[in-house]
Amino acid sequence: MEMMSKRVKSDANSGIWSLVHFEDLRGYMVVEASDALAARQAGLKIPHIKGVLDKPTTISELDALLASSKPVSARVSKNDIVELISGPFKGERAKVIRIDENKDELTVELTEVAVPIPVTIKANTIRLYQKAEDAAQ
Repeated sequence: MEMMSKRVKSDANSGIWSLVHFEDLRGYMVVEASDALAARQAGLKIPHIKGVLDKPTTISELDALLASSKPVSARVSKNDIVELISGPFKGERAKVIRIDENKDELTVELTEVAVPIPVTIKANTIRLYQKAEDAAQ
């Protein structure tokens, strides 16, 4: 993403208007360009860029991604069960105890261990496993 943005900034006549990367859409970058050729040329010889999708997307197709791009801490509430997706506890399930929206951190209590211990983690290192309302039913 950084290499592509540097290339676009250095060439004012590249035909690229904007670059967007969604965390939920791993491995993809959305490029707003004058045509497909401009998008292909911007990504030329940048490592890890395999190609350009042939089908152009519309704003209505991106609305779902924009709606889901709100912070993880806004989608998670207290007592939800989450799964840790990175770090030393990767793959473990935990119960949310506290949410600190200012720092974008969660305090969770690991559930599948002998002694439950509270751990403070970044909100982008979790995936929602089960809502608290669903667990109560």
